[in-house]
Amino acid sequence: MPISTDLSVKPEVTGFFDPATNTISYVVKDPGSTACAVVDSVMDIDYAAGRITYDHADQIIAHIKAQGLRLEWLIETHVHADHLSGAPYIQKALGGQIGIGRGITVVQDTFGKVFNEGTEFQRDGSQFDRLFSDGDSYQVGGMTCVAMHTPGHTPACMTHVMGDAAFVGDTLFMPDGGSARADFPGGDAGQLWDSIQKVLALPDEMRLFMCHDYGPNGREIRWETSVAEEKAHNIHIAGKSRDEFVSLRTARDATLAMPKLIIPSLQVNMRGGDLPPADEDGKRFLKVPINGL
Repeated sequence: MPISTDLSVKPEVTGFFDPATNTISYVVKDPGSTACAVVDSVMDIDYAAGRITYDHADQIIAHIKAQGLRLEWLIETHVHADHLSGAPYIQKALGGQIGIGRGITVVQDTFGKVFNEGTEFQRDGSQFDRLFSDGDSYQVGGMTCVAMHTPGHTPACMTHVMGDAAFVGDTLFMPDGGSARADFPGGDAGQLWDSIQKVLALPDEMRLFMCHDYGPNGREIRWETSVAEEKAHNIHIAGKSRDEFVSLRTARDATLAMPKLIIPSLQVNMRGGDLPPADEDGKRFLKVPINGL
């Protein structure tokens, strides 16, 4: 079923780039009120030192306070494998609900086993305030937003359409960056192609906002494009068939190393951004499964 869009609603979108993980987080303001949403926030980690900090999240909090905005939603486009979510930290400071795709339960079941989390780790998505199914809507002030299920990179991937802006997570990169990998557990290159076509069925003038950019060929970091630009120029999509894309994506994925933060990211993000529970001495630990990923 086509997603209903209202291109006359033009939210103000402010991007925050995290150079440590090449992630872009967004504050999305309803044009008709002070309400806003945060999409794909980042919590900082010095993995070698085992140190968590919140500089990136604090920038977002400071922006929201300075603009006099009211935070209503903290959206996770998927369970990220390359950065830790700062959503609970921001929620504690500003309120709002944390939402993710209903496919989180598949991810939790898969990685609950990988990390041997035991029966105390809930695999029902209850760590989040809202689980979105395909086509679900929600409000940011007076702006109606719609969640589109766009799996392929992960089973929980969602694209969030807010007025004339769509936040695609890792489903797409900028046109010269192509698409995200599809070789994580639960990923599928053919499914990713189908999800990309779903995004590209949105109106040509729809603004698209990326979760990552790596500045291919040394260009400056960018994170906004459009449906029309992706259809015409995306190096993995334009002029290619589904079979050609699957072949290209599969071959490329075979050459890629695992993200350097995959171990802490999955353990934290499948919990909604919370750290693993403390032991009897109040200490928290991340596990490293041997040959487990």
